[in-house]
Amino acid sequence: MSPHPRIPSSPHPHVPTSPCPRIPWSPPPRQGAVTRRGHRPTAHPCSPARPAVTGDGAALPPRSHPAAPRRSGQEPPAGNRRKRQVSCRGSVDCPNLEFGYGDADGFAAELSELYSYTEEPEFITNRRCFEEDFHAQVQGKRWLELGVAQQKAYVMRLLDGLEVVSRDKRLRVARAVLYLAQGTFGDCDNEDDVLHWSRHNNFLLYQMGTFSAFLELLNMEIDNSQACSSALRKPAISLADSTELRVLLSVMYLMVENIRVEQEPDPPEWKACRETFRTELSFPVHTEEPFALLLFTMVTKFCSGHAPHFPMKKVLLLLWKVLLFTLGGFEALQAMKVKKREELGLPPLPEDSIQVMRSMRAASPPTYSIELVEQQQQKRGHRSRRVRPLMKQDSLDIYNERDPFKNDEAGIDEEENDDVDSGIEGELDLMERDAIIPAMPAQRPPIERVSFPKGLPWAPKVRDTETLIGLPRPIHESVKTLKQHKYISISDVQIKNEEELEKCPMSLGEEEVQETPCEILYRAMLYSLPQYMIALLKILLAAAPTSKAKTDSINILADVLPEEMPITVLQSMKLGIDVNRHKEIIVKSISALLLLLLKHLKLNHIYQFEYVSQHLVFANCIPLILKFFNQNILSYITAKNSISVLDYPYCTVHDLPELTAESLEAGDNNQFCWRNLFSCINLLRVLNKLTKWKHSRTMMLVVFKSAPILKRALKVKQAMMQLYVLKLLKIQTKYLGRQWRKSNMKTMSAIYQKVRHRMNDDWAYGNDIDARPWDFQAEECTLRANIEAFNSRRYDKPQDSEFAPVDNCLQSVLGQRLELPEDFHYSYELWLEREVFSQPIRWEELLHYQ
Repeated sequence: MSPHPRIPSSPHPHVPTSPCPRIPWSPPPRQGAVTRRGHRPTAHPCSPARPAVTGDGAALPPRSHPAAPRRSGQEPPAGNRRKRQVSCRGSVDCPNLEFGYGDADGFAAELSELYSYTEEPEFITNRRCFEEDFHAQVQGKRWLELGVAQQKAYVMRLLDGLEVVSRDKRLRVARAVLYLAQGTFGDCDNEDDVLHWSRHNNFLLYQMGTFSAFLELLNMEIDNSQACSSALRKPAISLADSTELRVLLSVMYLMVENIRVEQEPDPPEWKACRETFRTELSFPVHTEEPFALLLFTMVTKFCSGHAPHFPMKKVLLLLWKVLLFTLGGFEALQAMKVKKREELGLPPLPEDSIQVMRSMRAASPPTYSIELVEQQQQKRGHRSRRVRPLMKQDSLDIYNERDPFKNDEAGIDEEENDDVDSGIEGELDLMERDAIIPAMPAQRPPIERVSFPKGLPWAPKVRDTETLIGLPRPIHESVKTLKQHKYISISDVQIKNEEELEKCPMSLGEEEVQETPCEILYRAMLYSLPQYMIALLKILLAAAPTSKAKTDSINILADVLPEEMPITVLQSMKLGIDVNRHKEIIVKSISALLLLLLKHLKLNHIYQFEYVSQHLVFANCIPLILKFFNQNILSYITAKNSISVLDYPYCTVHDLPELTAESLEAGDNNQFCWRNLFSCINLLRVLNKLTKWKHSRTMMLVVFKSAPILKRALKVKQAMMQLYVLKLLKIQTKYLGRQWRKSNMKTMSAIYQKVRHRMNDDWAYGNDIDARPWDFQAEECTLRANIEAFNSRRYDKPQDSEFAPVDNCLQSVLGQRLELPEDFHYSYELWLEREVFSQPIRWEELLHYQ
């Protein structure tokens, strides 16, 4: 098996592209205009609805799609309603996505994603195992009617049952514990009661030491060679091969997630339990490694092929939530960053990035070259009859007639089309005419007024300034302005300190390293970190929707495939939805934990971050992420791979209705899939972190032709996702050439409006790139040498340091009492004869040292 994940050569879309009817039509005339026959025109059923404009020019929020009424006030024919709804899904004028980015999805949604739909019958099995044991121990009462002391006594009896020799009995007891962790839904009436009792029971289980007991069982199952060999002999692995592991991991996940999430009415003892649990997971006492390292080891063991039955989705979800719990989420990370800047004497941060992005609005996607060519042909056909003034760039999107995200058109973009320049020049010619020719009677709908915020969203930054000797006074004023906005990052201070420690190790002494959870995790992961990163990327490749199934690829469906494959069409549809949902959850967990790890390591020390980043780059992470986005990304984000009636906790307190093909195809009523949009933003953020300020990796984006792929991702009208796409386009803009910049002026404008300004950056007009030596290997090698020097200095040194102080006084050295072995006096004379008297004294060697 290759150590690095291979990128497939051809994309494989995750969800088929929605059919978009091609209805030829011309731009509609202005409202109120009269046609040749004197009738008012009727809006076309596929024409996009525009937002209303208030008196002060501000655009009102758009109506929810597709229920927005037609501008003409008439309902379209019945045959066209479906066409309008289908085509608008791929249209660029779909409404903005109201997406709240955070550490994770809602509490119930995160719990429901732990279970696949194939595991649904096991809810009843868990309940039966609990009730058989509970009614034998407690007569005539329900779990909800017991006092806390009685509940603790029963949990203690259950934990005693985990120590029996019989494997089947241990599994039954573990299922009973899992039923408690799931909220004893048999006694509940609605979903809120299930979630309430789930939190109560999980805090109770932790207080009784359940997590430690299940950790011992998990170690036993990981080392169970019989289960591994049995799975290796099977031609197809199913749910039955991972039963014990799934039960154990489910209990541990429910405990971590319920205790991690804070809620208002939590009693003080629960808050104390939360801090104790976080400390237990971060600073291991009884073992030499944190709990997260055990889960990383399970990932590498699975990818190596030695344990194909491991339920990877549950492992990755638990790993992500453990890192989120122990290291902290985005808000905790921001607070740590502010505190660290204060400790280093740096000025405070100008703003919170996520808060700024939440207040930004999405921009209209740019127009593509194929659309520009079609529009130019239309202009040439009508130029002899009339001259139309140039439309605003924001309104160019409404004339899209083809879906630019279909795979057969993916190759047609700015870089491959040389005729786009004439289209841009034609528009510039129209702009000049518009300034000279008087305004003609309006022949099209009025263009909506757009109100832009006053000023730019980001505070500008400057990374460096040079000497001012011999420069005129205006230059001094300019540099003064630069210094006012000069930004010194924590990474800059850490790199400078590292250089000083390398130059002066004796005078500066030992470095004081703070024992944070991130530091402990990095030290534990250090020597196997390349294998961890490669394993994560292998699983991400197998779960990507653009990847085709290959014989040598790893099987990530061990915890979703049933023992008996479906025999009806309905069962096949249900399993297909379950498999797609399973892959989406895996992508979500890997993208989230990679981003979380990179952000915390960068704050802890820049070279820890660079070490992980470099191994991700060496394992082809950059082309893998680009391959992920080389699909119909809008269809991926709006995918409906969910069956709401089968989601936990709904399925535990409601009778399951009869599933039909129509109900399976309908999915939920959400505008988009939260986890898929979350995954896309996370992967874009990871790609930004890997390429930022790295010339060689930026050139990888250019070499892999990422510009058309990223530009197609702008189709998604969500401000945060668009911002990270624009950042990736900005860093490579000057390498794409003047022709690309001329053909993508709308994208350039969006970058200027939304991305932070670097005052001395030549991103928009750099033309001396060809003169630069592109020695990419030297750049990475220099970085790698710095990383190895850092790791060697901090983690490879022995216990007795080489630079420890030495006693040079002869009297004190000879006067020290040494503990000698008992048989020393027997061999002392022999040692003197062999090591001292028999060795000749070479006095001439002393001259070489003078």
